[in-house]
Order: sequence, then C-alpha cells, then structure tokens
Amino acid sequence: MDDTPQPVDPATLKYLRLLVTVLTVVTIVGLLVIIALFVIRFSSMGEDRAAPEAGFPAQIALPEGEIASAITKGDGWIAVVTKAGRIMIMDETGQKTLQEIEVTQPDN
Repeated sequence: MDDTPQPVDPATLKYLRLLVTVLTVVTIVGLLVIIALFVIRFSSMGEDRAAPEAGFPAQIALPEGEIASAITKGDGWIAVVTKAGRIMIMDETGQKTLQEIEVTQPDN
C-alpha cells in the first residue's frame, strides 16, 4: 500500500485560508457586538430605575403593634410584610388596607 499523501492543490489551500480568515473576522465582530449589547443594556438599566423611595408615601398606616419588615410597590398598590407574619396589601397612598394575607409556616 502506498502511504504517501496526495499533493494538495494550491488554489484549495488559498480558499481554505480565506475561509478561516473570514470565519475568524466574523467571530471577532460577533463577539464585539455581543459585548457592546451587554454594555448598552446593563448601563441603561441603572438609568431606568428610580430611587428606592420614589413613589412611596411618607407615612403608611399600619394597625397598632404591627412593624413593617419589607415593603414593595406594585401598580396601584403597596404590599407591607409585617414581623408578625402578615402581608398587607394597601392602596397606593398607604392609608387603606385592601387585603390582608396571613403567612403560615409549614409543619416539618
């Protein structure tokens, strides 16, 4: 059996070199585009967000003895999680309770 390799056509080598070069350039450009999109997206996220206290009322009317543990704002409502384990859904002024949810711990 003859183990000598067959000669390769120089035109084929030039074509393969061109394909590898084009693929390298396309990969680098694609990576730069993805990095640019990440930078644009993450830098604009900070500008879109308001300060945490923006939109919250100055006073929230909680029942006597309740202490707020967490507060979040939705579209037209405010949710207050109390240390007693209740979630109180209030109007956006924080003065009227719309719904109250008792949080229970599962038995283990």
